[in-house]
Amino acid sequence: MTANPSPGPGRSLLFWIGLALVLAVFYQVGMRPPTPGEAPPGAIARTMAYSELLDAAGRREISRAIVDGGEIRGQLADGSWFVAQVPRGGDMPQRLAESGARVSIVPESQGSFLSALFLSLLPVLVLVGFYMFMMRQMGPGGRGIASIGRSKAKMMTKEHGRVTFEDVAGVDEAKAELQEVVDFLRAPQKFQRLGGRIPKGVLLVGPPGTGKTLLARAVAGEANVPFFTTSGSDFVEMFVGVGAARVRDMFEQARKNAPCIVFIDEIDAVGRHRGAGLGGGNDEREQTLNQILVAMDGFEAQEGVIIVAATNRPDVLDPALLRPGRFDRQVVVSLPDVEGRLQILKVHTRKVPLSPDVDLRVLARGTPGFSGADLANLVNEAALFAARRDRKWVTNADFESAKDKVLMGPERRSLALSEEEKWLTAIHEAGHALVGALVPGNDPIHKVTIIPRGRAMGATVSLPEKDRFGLKKSEIEARLAMYYGGRVAEQEVFGEDQVSTGAQQDLKQIAELARRMVTEWGMSESLGALRYAAPEEEVFLGRSVTRTQNVSEETARIIDAEVKRIAGDAERRAREIVRKHRDALERLARAMMEYETLDSVEVLQAIRGEPIVRHPVPKPGMRPTSVPVSGVVRPSPVAGL
Repeated sequence: MTANPSPGPGRSLLFWIGLALVLAVFYQVGMRPPTPGEAPPGAIARTMAYSELLDAAGRREISRAIVDGGEIRGQLADGSWFVAQVPRGGDMPQRLAESGARVSIVPESQGSFLSALFLSLLPVLVLVGFYMFMMRQMGPGGRGIASIGRSKAKMMTKEHGRVTFEDVAGVDEAKAELQEVVDFLRAPQKFQRLGGRIPKGVLLVGPPGTGKTLLARAVAGEANVPFFTTSGSDFVEMFVGVGAARVRDMFEQARKNAPCIVFIDEIDAVGRHRGAGLGGGNDEREQTLNQILVAMDGFEAQEGVIIVAATNRPDVLDPALLRPGRFDRQVVVSLPDVEGRLQILKVHTRKVPLSPDVDLRVLARGTPGFSGADLANLVNEAALFAARRDRKWVTNADFESAKDKVLMGPERRSLALSEEEKWLTAIHEAGHALVGALVPGNDPIHKVTIIPRGRAMGATVSLPEKDRFGLKKSEIEARLAMYYGGRVAEQEVFGEDQVSTGAQQDLKQIAELARRMVTEWGMSESLGALRYAAPEEEVFLGRSVTRTQNVSEETARIIDAEVKRIAGDAERRAREIVRKHRDALERLARAMMEYETLDSVEVLQAIRGEPIVRHPVPKPGMRPTSVPVSGVVRPSPVAGL
C-alpha cells in the first residue's frame, strides 16, 4: 500500500563499511611501494628454514636479499628464489650484508599502520552498522519485526490491468446489484441529496470459480477508484495483536485514498463465528474480527471506504459481520445458466481462432454445472489440444477432448491392461451405460470409455440436457439404479466370485445418496417428511460439542433399514434390466473393446444392434468445411427393448 522506501542511513553505512574493507584489501595487496630486486612475476620461491638461511649466509651463497619486517625474500647464487621467516629486530640483515649479499630493507609504511588501525576498529564498526540497520528496519518504513503490524493489502492501479463489467459475463444479477455501488462512487451527491448513504460493505457469496474476485475488480475499474486487495489469512500471525494492528493500518491507508474499495478474499478465514472451535475459539482471530467490526461500523467508522468481501462459506461467518451497517448487501454469485455460459465462452474465446464447426451455444448447452473458471479452463485445454495437433484453429473435436479431460480426467494410455482386464472394465461400464439409457429419469449418457482416466480404469459420464436446480424422487432412484449397473453387470457375466473392486466409488455414492433421501429430503414412507440429519457445522462452530445423538436408537435402526431398502430396490431394478437385455450389454461391451470410447449416439446404436459409423478425423492443420451435429444427445426410447 506504500511505495518502496528509499535507502536509509543503515543501508548507507553498510555500503561504506563494505567499500572501506575493499579499499583496505586493495591497499594491502596492491598499493605497497615496489622494492628493487623483487622476484619477477611467475618466479617460484621455495620456503627456507631459518637454520638453512644461516648456513647459506655462512657459505656466502645468497646474492641478494629483501628484508620486509619478519620476512626475507632473496635470490641464491644459482638464480633460484627463496623466502624465509626471521625474528623481527634481529641481526640477520647485518649477517647477510657481511656475507656479501646485496641487502634491501622495506620501511614500515604509513598505509600499513592505517590498515592495522582500521582492522582493529572493524568489529566496532560492524556492530554500529548492524545497530543502525536494525533501527532503520524498526522505523516507519521498515519491514522487520516492528513492521509486522503493517497491512499486507496491495493497491491495484490501472498499471495492473483495468477490469470492467464488460470482462465479466454470466452473472447479470450480481452485476446489477453492484452497479448501484459504482454509481454511488461516481456520483455520491445523487443519493445523498435524498438522504441515502453509501453501503458499508458488500459480501459476495458463491461457489468457487464463479468470478467473485473478478466482480470486485470490475467494480473498482468501473468506478475508477483505488482498489486494495488482501486475504483473510493475511491478518492472522503467530504474534498476538498483529491482526488487529494490520486491520487498523489497512483502514488508515484506505481512508487516505477514499473513496476506494477494499477487497478481502476468503473472509471466512478471519470472520468465523466467535467462540467457535473445540478449544473455545482463537483469541487472536477474534481480536482481528472485533477490529474489523469496529472499523466498519463503530466509533471509528470510515467514510468513503467500501468493503467488498468474498466467501463460499457464509454459514460460518459471525452474525455481527452480516448485520445491516456492516455488510449491507449479500450478492449471490451462482453458477451460470446456459445463457451465462454462452457469454462466458464468448469472453474467453475472444483471442482464440475458432473453426466454423465450433458452435458456442451447443458447447454451452453441453456444459451444465460448469463455473466460469471451469469454462476458462475448458477453452484453454482446447487451445492446448489444437496446438498439440499442429492446427491453426481450435476445432469442435478439440473442445470435446478438453471436455472429456475436464469431466473424466487425463488419459493414461501408457497404463498397460491385459485383455481380461479390458473386458472386465468394458462389462462394468456397459452396465452403467445400459441401465442409464433404459431407466426413465436418468440424465442422457454423454460418453463411455474404457481408457484409464485419472484414478479410474473407465468412466461413464451423463450430463443433463438443461440446467437443473433440484432432483425428483424418481430421478434419484434412477440414478441409484445406474450406479448399481456396473456391479450387477459383473455379477451376471462373470459370477458372484469374480466381481472386482471397480464398484468402490459407486457403492460410496449409493450409500450417501440413499441416506440423504431418508435423513435430509424426507423421501421415506416409514419416517415421513422430517429431517433427521444433524447439522454438519455444529462441531465446527463450537456449538453443542458435547451434545448426544439427535435421534434415538430405534430411529437410527429404522434409518439404516430404510437406506438398505432403497439401495436394495435400486439393485433389483438394475439387475432386471441387465438380465432382460443381456445381448445389448455384450454388444455394448464389444463396441467399447473395439472403439474404446463411445458417445451418446454410438451407445444407442450399440444397444439397438446398429452398426457404428464414425466420421473421419480432420488432419492436423486442416480446417473443416462442414459443421457436424455435436453436443449432448438425449437418448430416445430404444425400440424393441
